[in-house]
Amino acid sequence: MNKSANHNKISAVQTIQKKLLGKRLTYQEVYTLMDEIGSKRLGDVLTTYFVAASFKEGFSTEELFYLTKAMVETGTRLNFKGIVADKHSTGGVAGTRTTLIIVPIIAAAGFKIPKTSSRAITSPAGTADVMELFSPVTFSPKEIETIVNTVGGCIVWGGHLGIAPADDVIIRIEEPLSFESFDKIIISIMAKKVAVSTNHLILDIPVGKTMKIRHFSDAEKVAEKFKTLGKRFGMEVIPDVSEVLEPAGRGVGPMLEARDVLYVLEQKKDRPLKLEAKALRLAGKLLDVCFKDAKIKKNGEEEARRILQDGTALKKFKEIIKAQKGNEHISSDTWKNPDHQLYIHAPRKGKIKEINNYNLNTIAKILGAPSDKYAGIYLLKKLDEEVEKKEPVAQFYSSDPYRLKEAEITFKNFPIYTIE
Repeated sequence: MNKSANHNKISAVQTIQKKLLGKRLTYQEVYTLMDEIGSKRLGDVLTTYFVAASFKEGFSTEELFYLTKAMVETGTRLNFKGIVADKHSTGGVAGTRTTLIIVPIIAAAGFKIPKTSSRAITSPAGTADVMELFSPVTFSPKEIETIVNTVGGCIVWGGHLGIAPADDVIIRIEEPLSFESFDKIIISIMAKKVAVSTNHLILDIPVGKTMKIRHFSDAEKVAEKFKTLGKRFGMEVIPDVSEVLEPAGRGVGPMLEARDVLYVLEQKKDRPLKLEAKALRLAGKLLDVCFKDAKIKKNGEEEARRILQDGTALKKFKEIIKAQKGNEHISSDTWKNPDHQLYIHAPRKGKIKEINNYNLNTIAKILGAPSDKYAGIYLLKKLDEEVEKKEPVAQFYSSDPYRLKEAEITFKNFPIYTIE
């Protein structure tokens, strides 16, 4: 190890010690630490100490800014000019794939939206896993800039781009411990948005007992921190806080979520209307701020609805698929279903009172999602819907008959529905 690298490591260790003692960090300290973590020179043990210290002490407003800025500056950046829109969700619920509907709407309205997405870590599908059924999602920064400048938007995997590399290391460290502080969620999201030139962000903050954020009071604090941090980077952040009790779509798992997206974009009669409504609300709020800055006198949600209903969003989605080297002739009518499926029937007559999202995720993963793209659960019945005894309430899918059998047995101990 050369003298400079050794000095940086010593400096990073001293920064961690300082944080463990509850002291405030300077920008130089934060930058050196993020550089050491991002370039994988610090090692997992010391990085874990930093994660634990920051979870316990939290960060000041200034430290939030320093960490976000340092994460951006120690990684790759994508450069776009003018109004650059983006969307993100703090997450926690499966089967709510609004991104694949929002991106084509925003791009069709004339604004750039370079969406870098994650793969599933603990859920049955990430946005990148779902988009991969339509097109490749792995591109170089230069290729992404070309795609967005050509068709207005993209939906790509951000994991290999080197955007905020320290964040990827920290996420990997946190995952086995299953904890993530609100401050850490804020830094993680904001660093990745700043790195792709975002200046208008719609932030979906679902609140509920199975979400990452469980209480409205916490959601309001998180929303305020996002807005304050956004201002420091010249980014307008529009938080959308809502209670979530079930998936907005009916499909859980890559293929089933992709099919839901197509149903909405194609405006099929039996499309999931809650998914459509949520996508239109978020797209509308994002368009409102983009129109305001572009000095265009239009109503965001009305314009989003028009773009969806007249087929413009579907056309734009196919343009994005083609630009990402995928098959733009895809449709829900030609969609392939997996070989093995099983209907789950209601044990009694009544009304669906609750959907257990934890159990839903667990069973979808037993079925093979997300590595088996065709595995998952299709919810034939959702909250407040009436069911008859022995009526089919859900459909299990898997490419593996043994996984299907295992999911059926597990379902008896991990019920998805509460029927009263």
